[in-house]
Parts: sequence; C-alpha cells; structure tokens
Amino acid sequence: HVRDAKTTLPIPITSLEYRYYAMSSSESSRSEHLSPALPPAGRHWGIILLWLLPALALLLVFAYGFLTREPADSDDTAPRIGKPLANFTLPDLQGRSVQLAALRGKVVFVNVWATWCPPCVEEMPTIQQLYERLHSRGLEILAVSLDALGEQVVAPFVQSRRLNFPTLLDTKNLVQRLYHTTGVPESFIVDKRGILVDKVVGPRDWAHPQLLAQFERLLAMPATD
Repeated sequence: HVRDAKTTLPIPITSLEYRYYAMSSSESSRSEHLSPALPPAGRHWGIILLWLLPALALLLVFAYGFLTREPADSDDTAPRIGKPLANFTLPDLQGRSVQLAALRGKVVFVNVWATWCPPCVEEMPTIQQLYERLHSRGLEILAVSLDALGEQVVAPFVQSRRLNFPTLLDTKNLVQRLYHTTGVPESFIVDKRGILVDKVVGPRDWAHPQLLAQFERLLAMPATD
C-alpha cells in the first residue's frame, strides 16, 4: 500500500503593474509637507516573499519526510521483502506447537488458506507436489488454515486429498492480523536466514518449473550471509 501525498502550492504573483497619476504642483508640494514618502508597494511584497519562500520550502521538506517515513518495526509486523518475516506459533493437526522461528536454516513456504476457498483447494495438489519434490532437500511447508471450525473441517479435507505436509490451525486469525493479509490464498517464501524473499497473492501452480527453480536456488544458498 502506497500512500501518495501531493502538495500544491499557490502560484505567487511575480509581477505587479502600478499606475501613477500626476498631481498638480501645489498638491504635490502640499502632500510632501504633510507626510514622508512611502516605499513602493512592490518592494514590500518582494521582502515578504524573500522570507516566506524559504520557510515554505523547509516546511515541504519536513512534510515529505513525515509522509514517506518507514513505520517502526516494533509497531508494524506487515511482511516486507528483504526483512525477517514475523514469527508465529500455531498447533498442527496432532496438537503439537509449531514455531516459524524454529525452522531457521531451512527454506520455508508459508501458505495461508481455507477449506471454503476454491482457489486454495485448486492449488493444494501442486503444493503437495512441491513438498514431495524438495522436502528432502530442506524445504519446509506450513499450510496455515484460517477455518473457524479448525480440525473439525481441516482434518477430513487433508485426509481426503492425501496431503502430508504440515497443516496448522489458526482459528483466531493470528497470522491474518500479523501479516496483514486481505484474502486467501496468500503465500510467503522465506530463505534460510528467515528473510522474506517473495510474497504471492492468489493461487499458483507451485509445481511449475520456474517456481521449482526459484526454490532450488534458495536451497542452494548458504544459511548465513
């Protein structure tokens, strides 16, 4: 989400036209005795603009910095490419707690899904193929279900489709809030250092050669810089 802010400045008046009307010599002489000569109005405006324009420019610099600043990491857990993916702990179908941070040193594929989501159901067989192809080489998959009924609906779904990769239950939508997801499916690819390298919104054919090659490159990389 990109917020964009535009500031429009009023266009200053750069030229003023003055008309001077001649007075009679007697009127002119009388006025000179009554009051001292006043500086032209244009000079007043020039002095004002000389001080006002730098102040406006400084104000714009501060406004731009405020609007484009990065939110503090402690206050925002939204996933960002090149940054560590926020940790979570959820139960699997056997009731065991699974923690993302415990998988540091492995490439992790986090898939947020639900049984009532047709695109999620469509991509599940390709996730199984990905798991069978690369799990032995260090790939871990965490399929996070957002189903409110939890194991009651997820366990039969997994069994009927013979899915054997880890499936986690998120009945309170913890990951949805943590990762600021807006729908399902959404997927996150994390390298061995725990850094997010890709975020995918919507379904994919995860067994496609190009995606397999992407995972293979990550698996070949060292766990440290």
